[in-house]
Amino acid sequence: MTKNEASKTAVDALTQAAARAELERLAAEIAEHDKRYHQEDAPTVSDAAYDALRRRNEAIEARFPQLVRPDSPSGRVGSAPAAKFAKVRHAVPMLSLGNAFAAEDVTDFVNRVRRFLGLEAEMPVDFTAEPKIDGLSMSLRYENGVLVVAATRGDGTEGEDVTTNIKTLREVPQKLKGRHVPTVCEVRGEVYMTKTDFLALNQRQKAAGEPMFANPRNSAAGSLRQKDASVTASRPLGFFAYAWGEMSELPAESQSGMIKWFASCGFKTNPLTKLLHSVDELLAFHREVEERRATLDYDIDGVVYKVDRLDLQERLGFVSRTPRWAIAHKFSAEKATTTVKAIDIQVGRTGALTPVARLEPVTVGGVVVSNATLHNEDEIERLGVRVETLNRSRLRSRVHSIYDDHT
Repeated sequence: MTKNEASKTAVDALTQAAARAELERLAAEIAEHDKRYHQEDAPTVSDAAYDALRRRNEAIEARFPQLVRPDSPSGRVGSAPAAKFAKVRHAVPMLSLGNAFAAEDVTDFVNRVRRFLGLEAEMPVDFTAEPKIDGLSMSLRYENGVLVVAATRGDGTEGEDVTTNIKTLREVPQKLKGRHVPTVCEVRGEVYMTKTDFLALNQRQKAAGEPMFANPRNSAAGSLRQKDASVTASRPLGFFAYAWGEMSELPAESQSGMIKWFASCGFKTNPLTKLLHSVDELLAFHREVEERRATLDYDIDGVVYKVDRLDLQERLGFVSRTPRWAIAHKFSAEKATTTVKAIDIQVGRTGALTPVARLEPVTVGGVVVSNATLHNEDEIERLGVRVETLNRSRLRSRVHSIYDDHT
């Protein structure tokens, strides 16, 4: 079986040799995507496509645990820090979250939490639920209330020192408010750019003859990771606080309490965050936020659930590089509407002819899409695909003409 054949074979049909080759391919491909996303701020696949690669890797490892590679993506967080920045070692690692893609996954998560804690059926467990911001993860270290170091996630153990740049953000306090601030306090969250500011930035880039950014996440990451802090200062970046690293003392006993404390210190926190009490409430929140997704002025790609009580979080601990007490419930693959500008014919190496729609560029799942393959005439008719200036009857004639001219 060739590598190409293995990549298309169902996991339960793989031989051990094919599984080994497929894990090798997936490790290399995912590592390359991680580099493009975390270091170069230029992803080339959608979030949904990337998640599918990770899920396939995990499924093969579950079936063939003896084949798990030392460089397995399941044991990796992010990507190594870029060489142009000094490295910062995180006092507490910045780990990743496990993913849920369906309601059953969320139910399983809650049931695992209850089983691990040994809770009776009538014992409630509270969860915080918050939108999963699509930005650049950041750790801000304060000593005696003063910001001293800011670092990106990096590979989870070491990140990039972007302190000078972070200090130009208005939503990041230079000094924490309040009288009872811990001596050491690491506040973690997400640097992001609103959609409105992103569009305005790209207009300025275009007018100046400069390269345009693909999406708000890339523009936020690229703006922050500048050697010249004045460039960062000129970009409209925001920051949502939602987690923490090293703390000399904890000012609250719950996740929701910590969020309120962040706000009291001068941080912006997400107003959609809620305290919920059951699986049904978690799923209802997910549906509500997904429905509001397109109306929000910042990109999100899911919802994060966390056990609210910090003592229960401590008891639950971690498995591999993910916490048992939290999970990211991802949204279904993002959809977008755009305009077909033209339909061309692409001739393959074997002589096969495929119509290709040239689109008004649109961002879907973090990737700018400008072309789409139209599989065949029936598919074009089924979808009603047509150039914006053509009506259906003209499209039908155009399609027949395209096939007649190339056959």
